[in-house]
Amino acid sequence: MPERVTRIEDLLRDLAPQVLGALTRRYGHFDLAEDAVQEALLAAASQWQDGGIPASPRGWLITVAARRLSDLLRAEQARQRREEAAARQVPAGQVPAGRCLGAAADDTLVLLFLCCHPALSPASQVALTLRAVGGLTTAEIARAFLVPEATMTRRITRAKQAIADGGTEFTMPEPGERAARTAAVLQVVYVIFTEGYASTSGPSLLRPDLCAEAIRLARTLRALLPGDAEVAGLLALLLLTDARRPARTGQDGLPVPMAEQDRGQWDAGRIAEGTALVTEALRRGPPGPYQVQAAIAALHDEAPTAGETDWPQILALYEVLMQASDNPVVALNHAVAAAMVHGPRVGLELLENVGADQRVAAAHRLHAVRANLLEMAGDRDAARDAYLRAAELTASPPHQRYLNARAARLRPAQATG
Repeated sequence: MPERVTRIEDLLRDLAPQVLGALTRRYGHFDLAEDAVQEALLAAASQWQDGGIPASPRGWLITVAARRLSDLLRAEQARQRREEAAARQVPAGQVPAGRCLGAAADDTLVLLFLCCHPALSPASQVALTLRAVGGLTTAEIARAFLVPEATMTRRITRAKQAIADGGTEFTMPEPGERAARTAAVLQVVYVIFTEGYASTSGPSLLRPDLCAEAIRLARTLRALLPGDAEVAGLLALLLLTDARRPARTGQDGLPVPMAEQDRGQWDAGRIAEGTALVTEALRRGPPGPYQVQAAIAALHDEAPTAGETDWPQILALYEVLMQASDNPVVALNHAVAAAMVHGPRVGLELLENVGADQRVAAAHRLHAVRANLLEMAGDRDAARDAYLRAAELTASPPHQRYLNARAARLRPAQATG
């Protein structure tokens, strides 16, 4: 990709939430403003390649988007024939009293809270965040999550309509709501990263574009909320996990277990940055779940070899997470850590309780972990069956091939003679 195109794409992605925030703060109508900004971004991507980047790219985008928004508002008012809609429209250049937050950074933060409104489903929150804050087109988001563009269009349209119907204003949540909304924003960013790092479907295990976008969003949050230790913990977790991405798959595209990865391929810069972030965050007081998970990731990344991993410390950290959450994925990882410290039979006993949780009973990872622990315990036949069951349950072709290959290694040798 030419350097100019890459520079323009990066600039537009950074400016997208600022422009949308400015328009929504000034005129309201988040749903129509978002459509207008998307059209302005598309126009910029086309025109700036030939004519160059204007002296004030943010101002250029706001001007173009505002003109388009005016067209959309007129069309909407004509269609709905509601005089009150025209009466509520704010004239261009005026800002409603009490709604101006001043800085573009504040607008971006409000926009993140708006996209993660509790009235929206988690899938809608993710889609709307990627479009409104990430600046991705509907087609790009649809490709990332392997759904038809029409499906993603409907999802985003419903999300914007839900915000409009709810009469949500472009303001910060009330102090009592802020912590819960921040947690929702962090969860959305984490979901985006997880789908990029361990894709649940599609031909590839990794989607680096989603990983990169999640890290970019986490950095944005870190700049907006520098005093929030959990925001720092999330960014640290993403960096420390993404540091292993170069070694996560083999040449055949299949996953490589952490214990078998070439640690020389891990990104030392990201490990150093992530470790520094979580170390500083942990000094601020009782840690939140993202800080604890980042500390676990740091212990993995800092081990020179798999055999030198500090599993007792990792087990202790998972026990801290277990006390704070009933998340079955945490319980699954806790069982693995217990197996590494106390032996596979202990881990298998813990898995019995995890398997009773309907949230993961049919998840391929539960059966994959059981298979690995059974293999460690020397029960090859049961391990093979568990690998095959895990392969049946996953929708990811690379995981299917990997799990079937693990099962094939455990087939009994055929008798000869």
